[in-house]
Amino acid sequence: MKVRLKPLASDIFISVYVVISLFLRFLLETKTQISAANSIVIGLCFVVILWVLIQLKFLNPNWFGLFTPKDQKNKN
Repeated sequence: MKVRLKPLASDIFISVYVVISLFLRFLLETKTQISAANSIVIGLCFVVILWVLIQLKFLNPNWFGLFTPKDQKNKN
């Protein structure tokens, strides 16, 4: 049995994840003097984690209803 979040829960999870990851990056950059390359690598790591969760179908983003899903496009 795979654990999957519903589309609205996925959208909320992604939004909270992005805000927290940005906050952590800004906090880390102000506390320590890191280079721009290190900041980019940290940001890419956060994005890769999110991408993997979507590829594993744990997250099912609906983008808050901005885009129609592929299965609804084919029905019309």
